[in-house]
Amino acid sequence: MSYESHLNARAFFIVGPTATGKSELAANVALEIGAEIVSADAFQIYCGLDLLTAKPGTEVLQKVPHHLIGTASFGEELNAEKFRRAASRAIDEIHSSGKPAIVVGGSGLYIKALTHGLAILPEPDPKLREELNAMSLKQLHARLVQLDPEAARKIDIKNKRRLVRAIEICILTGKLVSAGREPRSTFVAPGVFVFRSRAELYERINSRVEAMFQNGVIEEVRAAGTISATASQMIGLRQIRGLLAGQMSILQCIAAIQQATRRYAKRQLTWFRRQTSFPALNLSLLSHNEAVKWILLRARRSFASWDD
Repeated sequence: MSYESHLNARAFFIVGPTATGKSELAANVALEIGAEIVSADAFQIYCGLDLLTAKPGTEVLQKVPHHLIGTASFGEELNAEKFRRAASRAIDEIHSSGKPAIVVGGSGLYIKALTHGLAILPEPDPKLREELNAMSLKQLHARLVQLDPEAARKIDIKNKRRLVRAIEICILTGKLVSAGREPRSTFVAPGVFVFRSRAELYERINSRVEAMFQNGVIEEVRAAGTISATASQMIGLRQIRGLLAGQMSILQCIAAIQQATRRYAKRQLTWFRRQTSFPALNLSLLSHNEAVKWILLRARRSFASWDD
């Protein structure tokens, strides 16, 4: 087994859509088996905007050590490969202390980067990046249609950053983005995919967004400084800035964030069902303690097999 695969084999994964309750579940499981947690969330890794990014509360964070929460500055550009390296280091440190690691999160590509690795992609070319950034969304989409029609069909045509990057990869590598990345490892990581019924999940999302506003998320965003292009993609940032600019009412802002979060959760559900082989656990059918016991059983089996 390669060094990288060895690291990944020492982690148990708890994945699923936002607002499912992964953080509390993982903390209770980790507490029972003496594990530490590595977060696989694309935005909780940033330091600040704790309410907007729905970071775990103090009670959860104090149960067991957590890694990669609040460790990057908002000015830092992050991607799946940078996350993979940071998470692998964290898993290595946890394993060196004689403890197992539990990876928890809902950022699908970050999780896949850790379980399978990613093919090395070219660094951005400054001149090409400048040329592409000057183009409109319509022009960028048309360019991608010429280079890779399949990628153009699937990509979010309103996400300029992704359009630019897809075109860059096509041009710099001469390969189709839609062909995918060849994994570095075929190792099948152990873990569980947790979800809830759609009605319950959407209710949890709506309630969480309302609680964010009650707890001061508007002031949190108002006080935020310079934010990188990666960090600026977090759900709710654009909407609250629009509220601060007088472009919408607070009720409109709340509704817009709730809708955007529900859509994101739907995309996460689709991604995990298609891209992973983790057994699924419907939390709507279990109490919290029953879910913890179910996951504990599987985690202990995995950790025991690694010690054999």
